[in-house]
Amino acid sequence: MCRVFGVTRSWYYALFKRGETKRQHSDKRLLVQVKAAFEESDKTYGAGRIMEDLRDQGTFVGKNRIWRLMRENGLRVKTTRRFKVTTNSDHKRPVAPNLVKQNFTSASPDQLWTGDITYIWTAEGWLYLAVVLDVFSRRIVGWSMNRRMTDDLVATAFRNALVRRRPTPGFIFHTDRGSQYCSNRFRSLVKGSGGVQSMSATGCCYDNAITESFFGTLKRELVHHCSFITRQEAQSRIFRYIEGFYNNRRRHSAIGYRAPEQFEQMFFKMAA
Repeated sequence: MCRVFGVTRSWYYALFKRGETKRQHSDKRLLVQVKAAFEESDKTYGAGRIMEDLRDQGTFVGKNRIWRLMRENGLRVKTTRRFKVTTNSDHKRPVAPNLVKQNFTSASPDQLWTGDITYIWTAEGWLYLAVVLDVFSRRIVGWSMNRRMTDDLVATAFRNALVRRRPTPGFIFHTDRGSQYCSNRFRSLVKGSGGVQSMSATGCCYDNAITESFFGTLKRELVHHCSFITRQEAQSRIFRYIEGFYNNRRRHSAIGYRAPEQFEQMFFKMAA
């Protein structure tokens, strides 16, 4: 019997007439969902987070299959760049002991906050962003932006967090040893709110890795893909990213691929 590429001619023509296989047809339908989830995340989600999105929609499929479809269809996640350190530890202001020691875990909201400062370039010059992050849910509970990296920048971010969350006395606020966090004004603010300051060891980026990780995510998913003309434009886009996407919708691997707000809602529902 005549063979074509190692198979019988009758089998070959039967396959040709049949058209696409069930698997190919299924891949086409799945690709529509994968693309929708990818675009909805502003091209920031990889196969793992897309898999969780699809599961919430009732579609259960493996991460490797999603990764294959993304690779075959050119769905590439935004890449990252390095960013410089903004901490100025060369000062004579008093520093707090390191109470956290890289143990970034918390049993409930508002027990352990972290803070840090980063920078964003615009055509008008630098814009500085200070954030306060709740370790329990990875939620950004307070933030502030300014053209200057001053004590007021971090104080405003901290006050915003206090207004939004109202933590109980004894909560820890962990930062690096930047001069802004060591100022008399800021130390009084934390103490007056019932908080206890904690600070990283000198020159150890891992001691505040959780906040730097957020900045890396922000820059990878937004800042490095924008050319901001004005500081106001940058502020608007960063606001939308934090409050419209990161806190409410972005899945975080450290909290079971839930968004910070969803993770907190689950906690309070179980505690009720």
